[in-house]
Amino acid sequence: MQFIRKMLKNEKGATAIEYGLIAALIAVAAIGAMTSLGTKLGGTFNNVSSNLK
Repeated sequence: MQFIRKMLKNEKGATAIEYGLIAALIAVAAIGAMTSLGTKLGGTFNNVSSNLK
């Protein structure tokens, strides 16, 4: 019975999962931002290239 009580009090696993979820959310947001920025940057370089010709 004491083992079950210890397991219920132990929050290390829950904290690790929460940190993992936060890291995943940050990664998804970063990938989305970089994809959008990459598309806009590609358009800018194409515009500069066409104006130089």
